[in-house]
Amino acid sequence: MNVEELLKQYADGVINFSGVDLSEANLSGIKLSGANFSQANLSVANLSGANLSEANLSHAKLNVARLSGVNLTSAILNHSCLNVANLIRADLSRAQLRGASLVRAELIRVELSHADLFEANLNGADLREATLRHVDLRHANLTGAILKGSSLTGANLETANLNGADLSRADLSSANLRDAELKQVNLTRANLSGADLSGANLRWADLNGANLSWADLNGAKLSGASLVGADLSNANLTNASLVHANLTQAKLIKAEWIGADLTSAVLTGAKLYSTSRFGLKTDALICEWVDLSPDGDRSIIQRFDTEAARDFFNETPPTICIVIDAALESEANFALAGAYYHIAQEYKLCQHPPSIEVSRRRTVLTFRVDSDAALLPTACMAILPFRDAVNTQKNIYTMVETIVKEDISPLELKTLQRVKQLTTLIEQAIAQAQKIRQIKKNLELAAKINFFKAASQTILTNTSGQTLIVHHNPNFGKRFVSAGDHVNFLGDSPDNSAKPTLPALNIVIDFVKTFHYISE
Repeated sequence: MNVEELLKQYADGVINFSGVDLSEANLSGIKLSGANFSQANLSVANLSGANLSEANLSHAKLNVARLSGVNLTSAILNHSCLNVANLIRADLSRAQLRGASLVRAELIRVELSHADLFEANLNGADLREATLRHVDLRHANLTGAILKGSSLTGANLETANLNGADLSRADLSSANLRDAELKQVNLTRANLSGADLSGANLRWADLNGANLSWADLNGAKLSGASLVGADLSNANLTNASLVHANLTQAKLIKAEWIGADLTSAVLTGAKLYSTSRFGLKTDALICEWVDLSPDGDRSIIQRFDTEAARDFFNETPPTICIVIDAALESEANFALAGAYYHIAQEYKLCQHPPSIEVSRRRTVLTFRVDSDAALLPTACMAILPFRDAVNTQKNIYTMVETIVKEDISPLELKTLQRVKQLTTLIEQAIAQAQKIRQIKKNLELAAKINFFKAASQTILTNTSGQTLIVHHNPNFGKRFVSAGDHVNFLGDSPDNSAKPTLPALNIVIDFVKTFHYISE
């Protein structure tokens, strides 16, 4: 069949041209929408500017074909061969290309949005500035492909092979790259914000200047990767491997990376405001200084030698532990949840609920805080639902006030200044706690339940692993059960004259001095 016969039959309503051989034919600019060219041979044919929308080209041969500007919207090209084909500016939106072969095909500025390229072979294909929004590229082979400046927003690239591909300045925001192969890929200045890269293999990848904010890199392999100046703010790097990775001046503000392996990594100049520094592997870590300013503007710099850097990145999570000398029962549990819910509405440092451990006799509430400086003020608020709140707050304020009044040597003037700032924060927390107690009825409900009247102790642990008991009710551990199984609290006795004792001043000073403060 020649071109004239084909066009005449199509004009007469014939659309089935399955298996036709039109290799090297000139079909440029013609309209063949909806036609069936399955298993046809169109290799080296000229189809530039043709309209093949909704056409069936499954299993067709289109090797080295000229398809620039062709309309293949919603066309079926499953298992077709388009090796070295010219598809520049072609429209393949919503096309089906499952298992298709496009080895070294020219796809510059092609439109492939919502196309199905499941298990397609795009080895060495040129997709510069292509549009692939929400495309399905699962299990696809994109080894050595050029995707520079392409748009892959919301694309599904799960388990795809992109080893050695060029994705510089590409937009992969919200893309799915779970378990994808990305070894030695070029992602310089790429947008990967909100992308799922969990389990992805990014060994020796170039991610310099890339935007990875809010990206999920849980368990990702980034050994040897270059992330100089990359934005990883709010990213999830839990259990990621960053061995020998270069994170110089990377933005890691509020990133989560517990369990990450930073062995021999470079972190000099990294922005680490509100980023946890515990649960990390940091052997042979290289870091001369970090930026701890909230905006990453270098207004707050911390410098240290090798040993100090190792300590800095191996801190203990700062916690507030409230031990109540009573088991938590259902009524108290309900009241506790309500109390902390209302406290969190008014005090942002208590927004995360405590972990709760309940034994036969006692209940342990553990609050995690973001920094050492938040320990004492937050403790004033965390104890608020309990009868021991007033004494705990008094103890905390008294301890810090005593340090301020103490004669401290000139070498510790910086510590004194920090303590004064801490005093202000504690005063503000106590004042706010009083207001919350006045306006929140849930706290009144809690006050009537025996659980909240129980003796308690409050223990703080700072990032250096030092602990400080800021309150220990003298009746803690002296609770007894009567024959009627009614719980009695010795602290309820009106003649109880026992008073809480404060820890030694030197213990308090050592605890505060070992806070990991940010340095000017």
